[in-house]
Amino acid sequence: MMIYLLQSPYFKENDPQSMIIVLVLIVAFIVIMSTVNVARNGIGGTGGKKGTGPRKFSKFALRRAAAALELDRDQINLLEWAFRTNGITDPEITLLNPTLLDKTFKHAYRMIEKSAETEAIAEEQKSMLFSIRNRVEATRSSSGKITSSRKLPDNMPATLTSPKGETYPIKIISAKGDELLTECPRSAVGTPIRLPRGAKVQLSFYSKSSQGYRMESRVMSTIDTPRGPALQLAHSEKIEALPNRRFKRKQTHISCFFSLVRIEQRQIGRKIEKKTVVDDRRSLGTILDISAGGCAIKSAAALPPGNYVKIEFDDEHDRSHAALGRVIRTNKTGAIGGIMHIQFIKIPRKTLNAINALVFEYDQD
Repeated sequence: MMIYLLQSPYFKENDPQSMIIVLVLIVAFIVIMSTVNVARNGIGGTGGKKGTGPRKFSKFALRRAAAALELDRDQINLLEWAFRTNGITDPEITLLNPTLLDKTFKHAYRMIEKSAETEAIAEEQKSMLFSIRNRVEATRSSSGKITSSRKLPDNMPATLTSPKGETYPIKIISAKGDELLTECPRSAVGTPIRLPRGAKVQLSFYSKSSQGYRMESRVMSTIDTPRGPALQLAHSEKIEALPNRRFKRKQTHISCFFSLVRIEQRQIGRKIEKKTVVDDRRSLGTILDISAGGCAIKSAAALPPGNYVKIEFDDEHDRSHAALGRVIRTNKTGAIGGIMHIQFIKIPRKTLNAINALVFEYDQD
């Protein structure tokens, strides 16, 4: 620009007035470029490079990310507090990184427990924190889906459905060989069930992002391993992705009690009053997996679909919890009992927070 002005026909070497005009234009150009540079990079930014000072928190990026998640004002304020207390400057990048997000939220969870004025306020804030986390989980991108059984990780929990329609919880031992190696299904008393060669089976499993999958396979053989009898199944390149769950689910092994609940109705004038009556008899079961929306309980006294149950269990910190649920379906696991898939109907906020803390591992050191 300066060279152009000096070579301009309007500039004459012996003309002082032309010299003054050119110098004024050069100074004006420098001022304009300096202003643009400061606006882009902040004070101290040079050559189009970012300043060396710490980056500021971007409220605009937070609002944009919050709008995509459809968060309300209280959720946005809590999210901003969680990011600021953990030194996060880029909300959008953090929300797209589950590991970083959980690290940030775990720190916020601990801060809430330490700084909340009352237990009620702490439970309310934790509930809001988990509502944001579950919203992120529900809206995560579906990219990176599993398309081949050869990509399954070792020790992944799965459910095997036999040719007779019976379901068994198993683990995938290894997918590295020519066949898919899984645990052998076991009866309610722990006896290995040997399926015939060529039997058609179905495997259902969930990835770390809680995406569900289903695949068809067949039994190649049964072999002995250090872990006991194992099935060799045919690999599959046709894996069906199931509809995304609303809540993240965690595999567990928690002892519990459940009781049958009757819903009694009576009409008082024009209103219908509902009353829940809990049976005094309790049955023992094991929670195999759990989420904010429900759980799966294995029991020799499994109830059929449609029944309401009261579930009682203790968490890892010996705190007692209870919830009301409805049996959605029951899968038989042999001659006795089965696995009940239960949807939570009524659950205290404190219990729901404890379940979310368990699922996302915020309560672990």
